[in-house]
Parts: sequence; C-alpha cells; structure tokens
Amino acid sequence: MDRNARTAMLAVIGVVSMGGLGFASVPLYRVFCQVTGLNGTTQTADAAPGAVQGKIVTVAFDSNVSKDMPWQFAPEQRTERAALGARKMAFFTAKNLSDKPVTGTATFNVTPDQAGKYFSKIQCFCFSEQTLKPGEEVRMPVVYFVDPRIADDPDASSVQEITLSYTFYPVDSGKKPS
Repeated sequence: MDRNARTAMLAVIGVVSMGGLGFASVPLYRVFCQVTGLNGTTQTADAAPGAVQGKIVTVAFDSNVSKDMPWQFAPEQRTERAALGARKMAFFTAKNLSDKPVTGTATFNVTPDQAGKYFSKIQCFCFSEQTLKPGEEVRMPVVYFVDPRIADDPDASSVQEITLSYTFYPVDSGKKPS
C-alpha cells in the first residue's frame, strides 16, 4: 500500500472514530454523571437503607417551569428535615393553565454538586412524562433518601442542606402551547 492510500485510510478511520465518539458522548456523559453525581445528578434506588440516628440534613425543594410551559408547579413544602438513610416523601403540585392537554417532562438536579451521588430517588414523577388535561391539577410524589455514606465523604460530610430542583418543559418544545 502506498503512502497516499495509507494516509487516506487513516483519515477515514479518524473521521469514523470521531463520529462514533461524538454519537456516544451524550449517553457516556449521562452514565458518568449518574455514577459520580457530577453536576448534581441524583441516583436511583429500590429502597432506603434505614435511618441513622442523630444524622439529619435539611432538604429544600425548588420548582421552575419553562416559559413555554403553561403550568403552575410548586412543592407543597419548601423544606423538610431528613435523617440520613430514612425514606422520605415530598409532594409537588402541577396545574395546567391552558385550554389544551399539555405533556411535560421534568429535569432535575441537586445542589451542592457533591451531594448528588448521595441523593437517591426511589420513585419520582420525573422518571416519565406527565400529561395534564385542561385545568387539571395533580399531586406528584418523589420518594427519596440521603445515603448515610455522605457522612464519610470528606468533600460532602459538612453538607447541612441539599436543594432538589426541578424544571418542567413541554415535551414537544417545537410547538408553543397556548
């Protein structure tokens, strides 16, 4: 194989490799964030390990809606105290203010960022799309716990308050709901 053919083949391999890496980067980044808690990404779990006596954090709840989302959305409580490892449940209410059905999806994060890998959700409305009929109001639960291992992490052990924040967006962001 001559030098030009080898160079062309290496260029093609490079382009295909970079395209594949670009295609795979979003799912790989998502997995990386879920494993490490980077950028406040929370964890999922099947059950809470059980409360640790004397170890309490305050969990604050924040809610937002996209400017294109005709919903009211708010936590029923702004804060609650949670023992590390204890199963807790919080409720959010959402109301469709439009005269049409609207489907939304919630994105979420936890601050401070270092608490993300210790904040686990067992059940959450954010795991699936939510459709509300015109004028419909619903209560949506999130079941969670703060992993007791947070107390052993030198970067996170001083965390006294964790904020769980949600933002709802319309599923079809190409169309503006009325």
